Amino acid sequence: MNEIGLTHILFISTALFFIGVYGFLTRKNLITMLMAIELILNSVNINFIAFNKYLYADKLDGLFFTIFIITIAAAEAAVAIAIIIHLYRSLKSIDVDDADIMKF
Repeated sequence: MNEIGLTHILFISTALFFIGVYGFLTRKNLITMLMAIELILNSVNINFIAFNKYLYADKLDGLFFTIFIITIAAAEAAVAIAIIIHLYRSLKSIDVDDADIMKF
């Protein structure tokens, strides 16, 4: 029976990380850029959980870091959505190219 090992999980996490980086660097919409940042943070969470399970199974450090990152990601998403709503109300667009700081 094939068992899912640490290398499989790290491969998925790396793919998720680079999909997030690609999405962040190529998209112009602020919402999709925010979603790409969330993908990057979730890939880090997968790494913490995988290393905690396979290397330090008797400790909960990876789990605590993951819960902390999820909490920070939720706060970051709330603040980012508030900023995006403010930009949309003032500029009528959420495109990065239209969000010039001098227009405020």
